[in-house]
Amino acid sequence: MIYSKHPKRNTPLHPEPHHPKMAPIRVALIGLSCSGKSVVSWASIAHLPYLLSPRGQSKFKLVALLNSSVEAAQKSIAHFKLPSETKAYGSPDDLAADPDVDLVVCCTRVDTHADLVRPSVVAGKSVYVEWPLARTPKEAGELVELAKKSGSKTVVGLQGRVSPLTGKVRELLEGGRIGKVLSSQVQAYVGATSMGMPAGFGYFFDRKVGGNLFTIEFGHAIDMVEYLLGEPTSTTAHFQLQHPTMNLFNPVDPMSPVPPVKSDVPDLIVVTGTLPSSSYVAKNATLQLRLDHGQPFPGDPLHTWTIVGEKGQIRCVSTGAQTLQMLVGEKPPTIHLYEYPAVPGPPGTKVEAEDVEWKWEAWQEEVPVTARNIGSLYEAFAEGASYPTFEDAVKRQGQLDDMWKDWKA
Repeated sequence: MIYSKHPKRNTPLHPEPHHPKMAPIRVALIGLSCSGKSVVSWASIAHLPYLLSPRGQSKFKLVALLNSSVEAAQKSIAHFKLPSETKAYGSPDDLAADPDVDLVVCCTRVDTHADLVRPSVVAGKSVYVEWPLARTPKEAGELVELAKKSGSKTVVGLQGRVSPLTGKVRELLEGGRIGKVLSSQVQAYVGATSMGMPAGFGYFFDRKVGGNLFTIEFGHAIDMVEYLLGEPTSTTAHFQLQHPTMNLFNPVDPMSPVPPVKSDVPDLIVVTGTLPSSSYVAKNATLQLRLDHGQPFPGDPLHTWTIVGEKGQIRCVSTGAQTLQMLVGEKPPTIHLYEYPAVPGPPGTKVEAEDVEWKWEAWQEEVPVTARNIGSLYEAFAEGASYPTFEDAVKRQGQLDDMWKDWKA
């Protein structure tokens, strides 16, 4: 297997890119639901738009669905107006046995991931699983070992790594615009409204499920930072459960009562660490991340990522998305660059930061915002470029687990 030479991209580079003249990669989608039980089907808003777009159809073909039953899959095929020849599966083993499926994509609740994709991994199919890969690092590690034995190519949905915003920040860092990085800070507010959380996300407060504010939102945030700045050589984490009981509401009928749930997941997370030195990170640079489950002070953004350097600062700001890998909202996240003046002016001198432009590619503009970074992961897979794998997921899940394995609510 060939690996990227970039020290922060220890990700397999698959040497067999997809070319337009080749047959499209045949995809089976797990979790494209129309049942209405969930607040939103991530498969329907983030995966399906790309797969059905002209760009997606030039490289991929959606040939099968796996849902809780054959009947449920058939209902989704009809609901989303997929071709009548789309196969409907209710069993992971039956899907794994289909020789006409090349890539299996899983977009279900975290605690179902391993059981749903394990047969396809064993069968040697390529498998894409949304983040987090599995309920625990142990389950994730088992999938990695199975993939090594079967030769299965794997992808995990850490889509922040392929975001154009991430690419632009890397360009500024590698270009030396702020000199070597001295510190980096992230402040994020996620989840709750004044009414609490939508009922479909009630499982976020049950730690054993594996999908929650820490593993998902915080996991995405720290992965983007460490992908650019490196893995901390040491970290210290502090957790607090500020709201042991979480109110839930029905987003379709907000006035209908929904019982609250007890939480055993922290809703205030503070992590500090020391970044490794590199060509653009100074020795002993400090990393700080803080995630609050709640609302920011009026006028403050939901997510702010600041990188302080010797010669200036970079700041990424999101007012519409809770985490930067989403890039959603009425106003997309912005990047600002402040280069320190060579000769500081007297106190009170007005200084201004530069707004740094970043762009979507033309094909991305043709699909909803939620599908654009996901589409980039599909593109990277098809072209044999660099993308996050199960190995990357195990590393990140292990890091998170080490932070909170001894914490108790």
